[in-house]
Amino acid sequence: MNVKNTVPRLQKGDVVGVVALSSLVEPEKFGDALAFLDELGLRYIVGDTIHAKHDYLAGSDEIRLADFHEMVKNPEVKAIFCVKGGYGAARIAEKIDYTLLEENPKIFWGFSDITYLHCAINEYANLVTFHGPMLMAANTMDELSKKMFVQLFSPIEIQYTESISPLITIAGGVARGELIGGNLYRLVSTLGTKFEIQTEGKILLIEELAESIPNIDSMLQQLKQARKLEQLASVVIGSFTQTESDDAALHYLMKEYFGDLGIPVVAGFKIGHESTNIGIPLGVDAYLDAEEKVLKILPGVY
Repeated sequence: MNVKNTVPRLQKGDVVGVVALSSLVEPEKFGDALAFLDELGLRYIVGDTIHAKHDYLAGSDEIRLADFHEMVKNPEVKAIFCVKGGYGAARIAEKIDYTLLEENPKIFWGFSDITYLHCAINEYANLVTFHGPMLMAANTMDELSKKMFVQLFSPIEIQYTESISPLITIAGGVARGELIGGNLYRLVSTLGTKFEIQTEGKILLIEELAESIPNIDSMLQQLKQARKLEQLASVVIGSFTQTESDDAALHYLMKEYFGDLGIPVVAGFKIGHESTNIGIPLGVDAYLDAEEKVLKILPGVY
């Protein structure tokens, strides 16, 4: 199994970089992000992108790319936190120096639009990255979500059981494999590019916000026709919020796509666009038991 290289852990007092690689930042909410880093006992360097504006983006592609590279190059910076999703990460993916990142391994944290960069970094820099809530959401994050940042300071195995949220078995079985994935729309947008998601033997995480059941169906259909569902180890279904439908309709759709693949599939994980958003490493070895309803994930730091 080609799991990715873990990255060095954080220590209290470390410096981290704060960047916006996608949509424009609302300055009035930015204080929440910094206050949360203070709570974690971290110092920070604020990237140029936080106050940059280029139409709907946090600065031009050149500015966002340069900001990211500066944080990668700076030996003081031990982690890079994306504060905002939206759209724009894919526009810089092709110009990122992945060798530079591989030579300067550090924590990279974000989700939603950042899914595109998780795919790219996992593939081309061979590094573990972290799928977790944006720092701008610090004041809407619940305590459990905040607690998940502890995994950056010490190598802990994450064990997700029904003590966190009710889980629904879509298809039974047990599997292990490298955990990959993220936002469904962004995963589909990698298809046909050099950053196309590689799913063979992997545990695929999917989550989505504000997409109707027909739209989710369309995206799953595209993954299916791109033959991305054929060799999966298993599927972890995260939060699908604001679908204009109930959970039963979502689970029925998931059963249609994943029920006959002969792999374990479990829904109900609070990973995604919700006030409970459990941060997890991507690119590490994970184990899903659909009978016992437990997901175990190895640490992303050393």
